Amino acid sequence: MKQVVQNYKSGELAVLDVPVPGCKPGGVLVRSAFSLISTGTEMMKVSEAGMSMLGKARSRPDQVAKVMQSVATNGVPATYRKVMGKLDSYTPLGYSLCGVVEEVGAGIDDVKVGDLVACAGNEHALHAELNWVPRNLYAPVPDGLAPRHAAFGTVGSIAMQGVRQGEPQLGEVALVIGLGLIGQLVVQLLAASGVRVVGADPDPSRCELAERLGAAAAGDPGSSAVENAVAELTDGHGVDQVYLAAGGGSNQPVELAAELARDRGRVVDIGKCRLDLPWNAYYEKELDVRFSRSYGPGRYDPEYELEGRDYPIGYVRWTERRNLACFLDLVARGKVDVEPLISHVADFDDAVETYQRLKDGELKAVTALFRYPGQDAPEAEAPSVAVPAVHVKPSPARAATTPVRLAFVGAGNYATSMLLPHLAQREGVELSTVVTTTALSGANAQRKFGFKEATTDLDAVLGDKSVDAVFVVTRHSSHAELTRKALLAGKTVFVEKPLALTEDELAGVLAAVEESGNDRLQVGFNRRFAPLLQEARTRFGARSGPAHLRYLVNAGRLTHGSWYLQQGTEGSRFAGEGGHFIDTASWLLDADPVSVYATATSGNEDLQVVLRYPDGSTATISYVTTGPSGFPKETLDLVADGRALRLDDFVRASVYGRKKWVSSRLPKARDKGQNAELAAFVKAVRTGGPMPVPLESLVATTAATLAVQTGLAGGVPVTLARSK
Repeated sequence: MKQVVQNYKSGELAVLDVPVPGCKPGGVLVRSAFSLISTGTEMMKVSEAGMSMLGKARSRPDQVAKVMQSVATNGVPATYRKVMGKLDSYTPLGYSLCGVVEEVGAGIDDVKVGDLVACAGNEHALHAELNWVPRNLYAPVPDGLAPRHAAFGTVGSIAMQGVRQGEPQLGEVALVIGLGLIGQLVVQLLAASGVRVVGADPDPSRCELAERLGAAAAGDPGSSAVENAVAELTDGHGVDQVYLAAGGGSNQPVELAAELARDRGRVVDIGKCRLDLPWNAYYEKELDVRFSRSYGPGRYDPEYELEGRDYPIGYVRWTERRNLACFLDLVARGKVDVEPLISHVADFDDAVETYQRLKDGELKAVTALFRYPGQDAPEAEAPSVAVPAVHVKPSPARAATTPVRLAFVGAGNYATSMLLPHLAQREGVELSTVVTTTALSGANAQRKFGFKEATTDLDAVLGDKSVDAVFVVTRHSSHAELTRKALLAGKTVFVEKPLALTEDELAGVLAAVEESGNDRLQVGFNRRFAPLLQEARTRFGARSGPAHLRYLVNAGRLTHGSWYLQQGTEGSRFAGEGGHFIDTASWLLDADPVSVYATATSGNEDLQVVLRYPDGSTATISYVTTGPSGFPKETLDLVADGRALRLDDFVRASVYGRKKWVSSRLPKARDKGQNAELAAFVKAVRTGGPMPVPLESLVATTAATLAVQTGLAGGVPVTLARSK
């Protein structure tokens, strides 16, 4: 079998062929499905191995003390041979995995061959194809929990033991310093316990992630944001607990803990940071400093870990195995979400390359996983949604004569309230024909907006050469087919969102583009045309680094009987409306997304959608239906390069940077860009110039919207696979 090993003397990493471990009594032989790379603990060990001998000695003074004691006892030559022999040997890596029981040892009756188990221990849950794991270091995986998520069992137990040491109480406030893997899990466990959490980390992307996963606030520990959040949540008293989940040689974490903890608060060390406690600060507040020993009671006790002797539950409620089982249960019930923590999944054969990329900083990850061959885990291949390539040699665009003659297919509420009022009085535009399924609705539209003709005959309109452009403003289920027909008829098309409800429908539209050579298409993504947002974007300026965007959509409840509720035929509510927000995010980030992760409450009413972009930027769209009606519908924040842009429901915008800009409150109703969008569309029709939004962008946004439903069904990120 294969196993990842490291030579601590030379720093060499390798995947070696080693013998299969025997299945001893009191344990099980487990074939790995996924193992977790600890980007904190393991990478520290990998980095130390690459140091000089002096560097190794400086990083491990505890081991130097042992060597000096050995010199005093055994002499220099014997000690040298012993130390060099130990250093110049391969040692294993890894301590958290999920796999399938392949063989059961004598005395084991709680699992059987074929069962999925999560395993712990830096001697038994290694990055290897097979591991022998004793009874108290594995736990059965609950039904329905994905193996890649169960691989978090050990690190989850470490976080859980730290939280238990803090003894959190309902309603308390906690500060988590360090928002790496353990810190993110501590945040979620505390939030699940009814504790309000403030996070502190210098990495803004980790702060944003913590807020998405339950933190009330998170920010740079050197800024005033953390201090202000603590003061607001605690009425100035300070937090009840501080969890040190940071690493490194800085003493800032323990100093910050003393500053922000309340009188007689608790400080729990989970990570491995410098602990030069400022005596006066800790003494004056009489702070209770506690240490969390790895996975929980039983750790480092050979009788517990190797011989399987459990502690009576009446005396030790939470052992390391019970912590492991408890964490798996929380993940299985959706109380803890580990999927957003997975930054990278690598094939086990690529282990050395993956470690090197992590060490060099080329691969930045909260968590990385190894995926092992020969497993039938359903998520072995991440789901994907195709982003079809646009293959077309456009026919020469025909400039329209004046006036531009427009036909409408559909005259429902949106068309008559948001589109036609802007077009009816526009100079150089003629409303030629309105097509409806019922005669009376067409007659009403004709009377109100001045259409030359009302009809129920779509084919007649598509065959009318005098019509320059067709607006498709019907129910969602008909958009793709009507767009396809209009394109084949040679018309410039404006279709309200969504363009398509399925991948097949999207492919059909692009097939019509390719067949006809007609790529004159616009989808009604109007928010990018909103004057207020355009000005804010201009004032924000170009960026050089990754950006983090948050978009809260307070969609509200639908009235009983709304056709939006007909998901069987008209698609989900987000499928119908979500393209607006994805398009706005992509326009602000000036790129198309490469992956989508979506999670939802029961019934998929409230959604959280996370989009990833090629440069590492992220956009989080919170689409909620359960918010109060008096709260603004849309609020947006964009942060990058030390600057921030904020949009408050198309009423006010602001940009913070070297200078602050705040718009004046608009004197009129909110302008979400419909008028400017229609002006740009009419200009493109009149002049034959480029369409307002490139077709590739419309396709990418539609594919990303479709990927949300795919992601909700699978519970994993969805790759947006671009065709060539």
